[in-house]
This record gives sequence, C-alpha cells and structure tokens, in this order.
Amino acid sequence: MTTTTLISSVLSSSIFPTEYRSWVRIPATSIPGGSNFRVVKQRRLKIIAKSLDLPLLPFSMSEVLVPTESKTLHLYEARYLALLEESIKRKKNMFVHFILDPISISEKATEASFAARYGCLVLIENVERLDIGALVSIRGAGRVKISRFLGADPYLSGEVRPIQDRFNYEISNEITSEISKLKESIKNLSSLEIKLKAPEDSLLQTRLLNSLKWAEDEPPEECEESFFPSLQERLSFAALQPVSGSTQSELSRLQQEKLKAMDIKDTMERLKLSMGLMKENISSIAAKLAIQSLDIR
Repeated sequence: MTTTTLISSVLSSSIFPTEYRSWVRIPATSIPGGSNFRVVKQRRLKIIAKSLDLPLLPFSMSEVLVPTESKTLHLYEARYLALLEESIKRKKNMFVHFILDPISISEKATEASFAARYGCLVLIENVERLDIGALVSIRGAGRVKISRFLGADPYLSGEVRPIQDRFNYEISNEITSEISKLKESIKNLSSLEIKLKAPEDSLLQTRLLNSLKWAEDEPPEECEESFFPSLQERLSFAALQPVSGSTQSELSRLQQEKLKAMDIKDTMERLKLSMGLMKENISSIAAKLAIQSLDIR
C-alpha cells in the first residue's frame, strides 16, 4: 500500500466522527516516560517532560526510520511541500517521520484502522529543489510519541513527546565496554565493505560510519535538548544500517531488528541486539569477499 493510499484510508475511515475525520486513531495507551534526565542529589532523577507541535509525515511499516539513520525523500505533492516549508521556516528544520500501522478493531470491521507508531524526530540536513518537488535529506534524531493529533490540512500535525531509554547507572561500565566493542565492530565491517566490488560512483564512507560519526557528535543547536538521546543511546542505534550487497532477505531481517530496537527501552539490551547483527553482517561480508576473490582468480 502506498503512503498516499494509506493516508486516504485514514482520512476516510468511519472510526472518526465527521468533524474529526482528519485525525488518526491512536491506541489508548499511556505515553512512555521519554524525557530529559538530570542527575540531582542522592543520584535521584528529575524528569523534565516537554512537548513540541510539529508536522508529521507518515510511512508504511516497511519504512521505519531509527535515530542516527539518514534518508533522502523526494517530496512533490503540494501538502508535503507545504510541510517542508513549515519545517524550514518555523520548526527549526524539524518534523516527525512516523509509521501508520494497520490494526484490527474487530473481526466484523469492514474498514481499516491505523495506529501511529515508531515516531522519529528528524532534522532536515539538505534540500535540493527540483523542477518537480524537492530532494530532502533527513537524519533521525530521537524517538517520539505522538500524544495527540492537531489537524491534517494541508498536512498532518501533532503534539509529540520524547521517548528515551531508562539509564541504569549500576551497569554503566558494562555499557561503556559494550559500546567500545560495537564501535570496533562497525569500523571492521566498514573496512570489509570497502573491499567489495561496487560501482565507481559509490561513496567510500558507508552508512554505518556516517551514522557512527553523527552519533558521536554534539547535539545540533537547533534540536531541543529533551528530545536528543544520550550518547550511549545514540550509539546503540548506529549499527542498524543496511550494508553493501545486502540481499532482500538480509534487508527484511534488518527491518525487523529496527522495529525491535525502536521498542526497546534499555540501552544495554539494544546494544546486544546491535552486536548480534554486526557479527552476522561481518560473517556475511567476509563470505562474499571470499567468493569475490575466487572470481578474480
């Protein structure tokens, strides 16, 4: 189902009263405690919750975006170009990339209903104007929860709150050690990727290194502090990128791992997931290099 079809289904769904047909249904679940954490006396945590009103851009389940990941969009519909202009001029180059997930209300339901899930605050990094529309380079900054929808004319907009991991100070040394291993694995995998046969115009810097570098940088000034994850959390997402020569099966597996990573609220758990993926990717690339060397001979 295309994004346009998805949105059209949402806006015409009979689950909304007529005057609210522009809103998307959200499950009645509590908002995760994603917030900015500050250490105070006796190592207690003070939660400072904030919200932002931002444009929302919906995608299908196969297009989840994780923090640190980059993506290029071709926007050409009038409503999405309006969203772009709003984001640039009044929203500090920010909007929300989120997934519309079809859900079942009941066995007797005749129309689809949707839940808004896997929201990711994105920063606009570059805009290239075209004869038709624009190419927009975006970067995932941090996870968000859409707490309520504000409207849909000319584009969806809503109030969003940050979602961040629960940081466990008792295992901070373990997390630091695991991060060191993950960074080393990313660099090793990147070195292997470069050795694979690739088109001449391919960039030597892989998506993995690109995400790793972005994760290690200081938060951009335009990004609201409470919406920007900790360094540890950012690094735990950096490995969730496609690698050179991935098969459709490998890309599908990556998609499932990204969905799991977005649900996880524990940094160590996500680091372990990422390390497992790294080991599989290193083995896969090493095998492809071995086959490649046989072909050369």
